[in-house]
Amino acid sequence: MWLSANEALRRLSVKPQTLYASVSRGRIRAKPDPADPRRSLYNRDDIERLVRRASGRPRAEAVAAEAISWGDPVLASAISTVAGGRLWYRGRDAATLAETDTLEEVADLLWGGFPESPTVVQVAEPGIPAAMHALVARAADGPPGIFRYPSALRADAVAVLADLASALAGPGNGGLHERLARRFRRSEAADDLRRALVLLADHDLNASTFAGRVAVSTGAPLAAGTLAALSALTGPLHGRAAATVRSLVEDLAASGGDMATALREWIGEGRGVPGFGHPLYPRGDVRAKALLGALAVPLGYARFREAAEGLTGEGANIDFALAALAATYDLPVTATIEIFALARSVGWLAHMLEQAQTGALIRPRARYVGPQPGEA
Repeated sequence: MWLSANEALRRLSVKPQTLYASVSRGRIRAKPDPADPRRSLYNRDDIERLVRRASGRPRAEAVAAEAISWGDPVLASAISTVAGGRLWYRGRDAATLAETDTLEEVADLLWGGFPESPTVVQVAEPGIPAAMHALVARAADGPPGIFRYPSALRADAVAVLADLASALAGPGNGGLHERLARRFRRSEAADDLRRALVLLADHDLNASTFAGRVAVSTGAPLAAGTLAALSALTGPLHGRAAATVRSLVEDLAASGGDMATALREWIGEGRGVPGFGHPLYPRGDVRAKALLGALAVPLGYARFREAAEGLTGEGANIDFALAALAATYDLPVTATIEIFALARSVGWLAHMLEQAQTGALIRPRARYVGPQPGEA
């Protein structure tokens, strides 16, 4: 449920500036009011969470439970953050970097140095299975991810990226976006692929990144941490979300009816609209805006976006933008997760390098809700 500004201010007992600050920090989700786009609505669940927190010091288990699900930060990182509605890589605007930089240049920024370009390894059939196979082989006997010099760990990171580049972008010379374009046989897509890779390189402490950090915190090799991260990415709520969007858009477009009517029926069956809204971007996903602004989006996607934004009041997110990129250039159905995995591997490795330098083990506790000891 969503509250008006007056209702939110009354419930929180704060000034408007405090409410807006909570929105910009991602603590309260907001969206345009469908009845008046000049006004915003605010998520009641987020507001009630802050009210409960302000009423007294919550128990440690309550704090931990909130933090693990779009809550407050759970560990320190200097790699990326979302602030003021923008995505920042070490203090630099990711959307601005996407105008000119390559994924390799972003790796240099996030890793604190990029020793050399990834070497080319021959792969029989590029794709996610090939990437996993390559990582398993390297993780099995790779050097530990802790108690080593940063330069040695960065060299490991380059080797892991080389394997992933060959497994996902295929062989060849040039930048990773150029290799992807050649693999997809879409040379005209190279610059938009470059833009997408930069925008997807990192995104705070997302699920796959956290999985990678946890693995490396045990001392596991960087390849093992990357395999853990890639495994998390393959879920439909993460790396495969764009494929879900693409399938839905093309199914509704193929029906031949009015897109808004078809989408209204979809929502009426109790289903959400994938590819729209993001808790960290109450004013719209800046990554989607940066990518969609460079594309000649197919008509079916443009109509879907218009209908979805009108019905949900939420802007398109990076999953929709990635699906639109794939549709614009008629890329293979597996392309979206392959682009995502190649890009995000740079962020995963940056986080794992950072985690390795702390030497700390990530070991949360569970809140036990089973039978009381001795009662079973």
